[in-house]
Amino acid sequence: MAGRLVLVVGPSGAGKDTLIAAAKTALAGDDRYVFPKRIITRHAVPTTEDHDSVSPERFAELKQAGAFALDWEAHGLTYGLPARLNEDLAAGRTVVVNGSRAAVKEARRRFAALTVLLIDASTEVRSARLAGRGRETASEIAERLGREVPDALPGAVRVDNSGALADGVAAFLAALSA
Repeated sequence: MAGRLVLVVGPSGAGKDTLIAAAKTALAGDDRYVFPKRIITRHAVPTTEDHDSVSPERFAELKQAGAFALDWEAHGLTYGLPARLNEDLAAGRTVVVNGSRAAVKEARRRFAALTVLLIDASTEVRSARLAGRGRETASEIAERLGREVPDALPGAVRVDNSGALADGVAAFLAALSA
């Protein structure tokens, strides 16, 4: 039986990495679920995200070598999901990855069994979370929040992560097991 790719998407500050990390902890030891790291052309900040960092040149080499099951560009960076996730899908596992709304169309084309989890949170909550990261100034955060428009992602499973973390995690885990 083929597995399922769960592409976790949503606006910056919605809590995608936090929910993925909590699910990874909650499902530790359950080999039906795997959580591969993304490869990104940005330095990792271990306290806020879990990915492998490479230079743009190295990313291009990896892409040319077929190292990615899916890749995309967003926010001036390049992102890739490791090709080995195809082995987990073939083994019937649920593969949970932090993706991008920009990659949904291509993911739908490439993966027959795909669930898109759209994580969202109120603008106020996202603003506070982005400020807490310390990557952007207050004006850059306001500009980011001002230019975001709701995406129409038909068929996406929505998870509101505006409230207590336990509520967001429970909704996320329920969506994974559905």
